[in-house]
Order: sequence, then structure tokens, then C-alpha cells
Amino acid sequence: MDMREIAKLAGVSSATVSRVINGSSLVRPETVERVRKVIDEVKFFPNNSATTLKYGRSGTYGLIIPDITNPFFPEFIKSFEGIVVENDQEMLMATTDFHSGRMQQSIRRMLIRKVDGVALLASEIETEPFEDLIQNRVPLVTMDRGHIGNGLSDVAINNKSGMDQALRHLKDLRHKKIGYIGGFAGLTISDHRVEAFMRALKRVDIVPRPEFIKVGNYRITGGMTAMTELLSLKDRPTAVLAANDLTAIGGMRAAMKMGFSIPGDLSIIGFDDIDMSDIVHPPLTTLRLSRHELAKVFFDALEHLKSNPHAQGEQLSVKTSLVVRESTGPAPKRSV
Repeated sequence: MDMREIAKLAGVSSATVSRVINGSSLVRPETVERVRKVIDEVKFFPNNSATTLKYGRSGTYGLIIPDITNPFFPEFIKSFEGIVVENDQEMLMATTDFHSGRMQQSIRRMLIRKVDGVALLASEIETEPFEDLIQNRVPLVTMDRGHIGNGLSDVAINNKSGMDQALRHLKDLRHKKIGYIGGFAGLTISDHRVEAFMRALKRVDIVPRPEFIKVGNYRITGGMTAMTELLSLKDRPTAVLAANDLTAIGGMRAAMKMGFSIPGDLSIIGFDDIDMSDIVHPPLTTLRLSRHELAKVFFDALEHLKSNPHAQGEQLSVKTSLVVRESTGPAPKRSV
């Protein structure tokens, strides 16, 4: 399938198809819609690079992230792009804002640009665009999805070790009533993290309490809402773990607005160790996930798949480590 065939199916000229593909404003909206519909139906992914035509590679890696407003991702982007540039390549980035429709658009954009591989840190992927990458033999490295295959590797965050460290720390501080604020329900990474928390509770001989588990949105607002619910319980937790630092910071803000002292009345632990976590008051105890290490693992995995197009992907892992600051302290005496 080439542009001439697309033009014939859409009832336009090849030049018009080219203008639509390149985003020209000279084409009427109804014509753009008709051409794009044909392109989508036949799954046509044009190659816009002469270098790619000659060598089969574009020298570009795609990066798809869910949320540019979360400081974790700009910090990751800086590391990943630095590694890519050091290796004389380029990076094409897209964000999804946790919408599967934008995920599909992002993947299509990567395919059109003929990227050499895609690093996918977003979880809300649907089956069809996922298969488009595999069918077009574009190396893909995902985060915490737990699936590998030909041309597909996955990088798991070692939630087990992190949660074990966090809960041992809280148990040493004599906390027994421990809550959790997660991310979006149904996302693989969210599910893995809350499951790791529940299992870690049992390993320190604490019975999980369903009313202490709340769903957030990985943002400050979600942390505030969930923490307000937790602290409104008659029998409330004395410590709370959060799925990421923004959630924890939102939880801290809500707790203090309600008149609770941190860590006197409530201990809070985050996840990620973003730069902000060390400058909030009180400084946040958190599980550190090195963005540079994560970026290096993603890049190396993409390079391996690109160099070995028929290779089976790998299940990789990145560890977390507990950073103790000032948001955790002994359980209130009345709760012991």
C-alpha cells in the first residue's frame, strides 16, 4: 500500500494525501477526515524519512508518558533523552494524560515516524495499538505490565522490596493501623503496587483493613481527597503509604488542614523520591526510584531489541530504596 493507492481509495490526489500526512493547513477539514479514515482502515504507516528508506532505521526512539505534570516524568525524560543523545540518536515524545484515545494517537504518530523503538511508561494501552507496534516489528519496552514476547520487553518496579522496607520502618515505629492511597483503579501499575502493599502488611503480621485502602489519581488532588476520607474514619490509620510522592504531598496537606500533626499524629510515606519531596514541610519519607537507572534500563532494552529483531524480550527489574526523612515518626501513644 502506497500513497497513490490511498489517494485512489479516498478519491483525492497523491499530493493531497501527502499534505494530510504532513499536517498541511491547505486541505479542507472534510477531505482531511476522509483521507485519515482511509489511512486508519488500511493501517497505512507512511515513511517520511529518506534515511529510513535507505537504512531501515530512523535514529529516533519514541517515549510515551502518562502525565507531564508529575515531576517524576520530566526527571525521567531528562535522563532518557540525555542517554539517547549521547548515543547520537533522537527522541520523539508524547503524553497521554491517562486517556487511551491519546495513547492510540501517540502510537500511530510513532509508527508514522518509523521510530526504532518505543519506551512506554503509560499503562492505559489498548490491545489494538499494542498489536500495531508488534505487527510492525517496532521494539517495545513497557513498564510494570508483566508481559514479554518477540520484540517486547518489560521493566518491573520491585514493589516488594520497597513495600517491605517501608512497612518494617513503620512497624519499628510501633504503627499497627496503616493505610494506603493508590493510583487509578484498573491500571496495571496501580494494581501491582497495592497488591505489594497488602502482601507486605501480612509479612509484618498486620491484618489488612479494606477501609484503609483508598483510590487516588497520582496527583495532589487525589491525595487530598483520599486522605480526608481516611482521617474522617472513627478508627483512623496512624500511618499512610501513598502510590507516589504527589499523592503523599496532597495527603500531608489535607491532614494538616484538618489539624493533624505530621509526624506526631500521622506518618506518611511516598513513592518515587521526586526533587520536591525533600523540600516540602516536613521533608517526605519516600521510596526512591532512580530515574537515571530506570532510563538506562529502558534504553539498553530498546537497543538490545533493535539489534536482535527476532529475540525474545526480557523481564527486567528496577529496585527501590527507603529514604527516611521527617514525615514518619513513632505511632501516637493512644494507638499503641
